[in-house]
Amino acid sequence: MDDTDISPYITLTKVRSGERLQIEQKYVKIREGQNKVMAVSYQAPIYEIIELERFFENFPPSEKIKFNIGGTGSVGVNFRGIIEGGQKNFSKNIDHKIILLEEYKCPKKDEYTIPKRSSRFVPKVNQKSK
Repeated sequence: MDDTDISPYITLTKVRSGERLQIEQKYVKIREGQNKVMAVSYQAPIYEIIELERFFENFPPSEKIKFNIGGTGSVGVNFRGIIEGGQKNFSKNIDHKIILLEEYKCPKKDEYTIPKRSSRFVPKVNQKSK
């Protein structure tokens, strides 16, 4: 493969363990949702769906993964979960899952602010008991 060729795979890599999963782009549609959530619609043969479910088995939501489309470069995202796809008019060998990913954004120094107080609780300050 030349340096200018784009890979036919999307690669998901767990940041902590380095475990990788490659899924074929021809089975994937990506949609942007609300609140910076991306829906990766994956309609593939059942054996590949099972491999996807095993990859995310016991994987906590909000865990960081790297998402690489066609070898163009990894993007950091937070895993939000897998849900069943709505369309079920497939042959017996095809299944549909939707992977929810959220854009990972490291806040800039300017974005750090002192949060507004949301509680009226005032801690006791060394009061002398009588």
